[in-house]
Amino acid sequence: MKLRNVLLVIPVTGLALVFGPVAQANEESFTLQLGDINGTGATGTATLTPTGGALKVSIKSKGMTPNAPHAQHIHGAASGHFRCPDKSADTDGDGFINTEEGLPAYGDIFVSLTTEGDTTKASGLAVDRMPKANAEGVLTYERTIEASALPPGTIANLKNLHIVQHGIDVNGNGTYDMEALGESTFAKSLGVDGIPEEATNPATCGMVTAAAPGSVPAGGVETGTGPSAGIGSEALLLLGGLALLGAAGTVPARRRLGRQ
Repeated sequence: MKLRNVLLVIPVTGLALVFGPVAQANEESFTLQLGDINGTGATGTATLTPTGGALKVSIKSKGMTPNAPHAQHIHGAASGHFRCPDKSADTDGDGFINTEEGLPAYGDIFVSLTTEGDTTKASGLAVDRMPKANAEGVLTYERTIEASALPPGTIANLKNLHIVQHGIDVNGNGTYDMEALGESTFAKSLGVDGIPEEATNPATCGMVTAAAPGSVPAGGVETGTGPSAGIGSEALLLLGGLALLGAAGTVPARRRLGRQ
């Protein structure tokens, strides 16, 4: 009888030791305060909640371009540290951080925060599947991305990742046009002309507030030289969408971007 009791206790204890810590780690949520990155007043809050290997993403932003879709992504890399850029990233001195100026700081697309379908960086400019701000400029987003769709290391390295939302309306006329900032230098570096810089500039950025001290570097990453150095795969995935934008011309943001 004593031997039988010992055999019954050992497997139960073993199961507790193996599965208990994993379940607890997967339930930790991270909060990100999305800050205005280009002086337009856009702000927001996002939460990243791991659950059973999947990742629930909830975002609510205000001050976004009304009635327009906004490309948004989790940026960074599981194996490295990136950050939200500050005003020193404005190397051309025009008062705004454009896409290529921000990339060395916030890194490549890690997860595309689409409303449905694919979430890889290949959907980085799938604006037909990106959330739209309402008439008051409020953007609400919620989606659970299954574990099989997440890049390796996502859950374990959430503190190294952050969220960037794109698309600004500097002159408040309800469109992404050439009047305020002119043509997108990022698009031109890809050989695509006629794209408003408002359409490609970042709007908000937020880092995980629970990140350990020192986990976010003071500077960006090395990117080399030249107009397209350091842009990497994000440049390639944007090329097709930008070409369509160029063909559409300067029209209200919600119409032009909706053709992607």
